[in-house]
Amino acid sequence: MVSIRVIREEGADPSIPLPSYETTGSAGADIRASLPDRGSVVLEPGTRALVPTGLRVEIPAGYEIQVRPRSGLALKHGITLPNTPGTIDSDYRGPLGVIMMNAGTEAVEITHGDRIAQLVVAPVVQARFDLADGLSDTARGAGGFGSTGTA
Repeated sequence: MVSIRVIREEGADPSIPLPSYETTGSAGADIRASLPDRGSVVLEPGTRALVPTGLRVEIPAGYEIQVRPRSGLALKHGITLPNTPGTIDSDYRGPLGVIMMNAGTEAVEITHGDRIAQLVVAPVVQARFDLADGLSDTARGAGGFGSTGTA
């Protein structure tokens, strides 16, 4: 198991739980909104906002945290994360915020303590990119979007 060190931002609400896995088989740990003055953020249809979590993390080298939407918010309210998956790099030590977007048709209120996203810890492999004179052939070749089937 990988250990992620977490600290709270100055003034963050200590009653907001740290990210946690809600079931034993969960791949993502739910992270919650930590809003100033324990308030709320209203997302009108088509708008987005950076929702603070009140946390900072220390991710071990060789890992990242992917920030992903919660399926219930997406299905029930049209809430998504426009840069999905967002990446938190192992050398970032700043405050964690979640960019949330309302793709639905009704305004949605995000309140202090709401579960707003999932964090997935994943290994990272860095590559070297080498300029080449050509690339090997494959059956697909240069076929792009939709080239492998009709749907």
